[in-house]
Amino acid sequence: MEWIKLIGIVIIILGFILKFDTIATVVVAGLVTALVSGISFTEFLTILGEAFTNQRFVTLFFLTLPMIGLSETFGLKEQAIRFIEKIKGLSTGGLFTVYQAIRELSGFFSIRLGGHPQFVRPLIYPMAEAAAESDTDGKLDEDDVEKIKARASAADNYGNFFAQNTFAGSAGIQLISATLIDLGLNGNQSSLAIASIPIAVIALVLAAIFNWRFDRQLRKKAKAKK
Repeated sequence: MEWIKLIGIVIIILGFILKFDTIATVVVAGLVTALVSGISFTEFLTILGEAFTNQRFVTLFFLTLPMIGLSETFGLKEQAIRFIEKIKGLSTGGLFTVYQAIRELSGFFSIRLGGHPQFVRPLIYPMAEAAAESDTDGKLDEDDVEKIKARASAADNYGNFFAQNTFAGSAGIQLISATLIDLGLNGNQSSLAIASIPIAVIALVLAAIFNWRFDRQLRKKAKAKK
């Protein structure tokens, strides 16, 4: 019957698959696990409250919001847009690599560019498709266009996911730090952020290789059509 205590994992998996609210799913999973483990509802609330109190400095990243707001007010996002628009002669894959680098750099300073709706869809994807059209003499088919859309979104996702913890004040770093401290380990936020930098660099290098291969595939396919 000890296996029944793993029911919380099943609930989390099902909740994510069925796209239920994340926080509600985790709380329900914790509650069910506690009840089948012989922990009363009152004890569960006590544990939950103590955990929240111990991790409360996760919200310290709110202190960085004024700095981020000032940076965006003075046009950092607009400057990034102008920079990308001025780049001439970039291939589709090259554009994705440059954008991911900008995305990671903005994550390092905790500056949000707006993601898919504000940056990728109106700017990166159209530029990437135009570059591909030019590079292949207009030999793109529907499958190529869909791959360009997917890779444009992936560049944003990779840059955001793998670089978000390079900022020492991010919520993710604060949560990791609090967990490590509770376990009696070193939870220095700056050390954690520094340790995240190689991951961001590796992600960028791997993405650059994949993007280079994607350019070659597009050109090879266009040449075959000729």
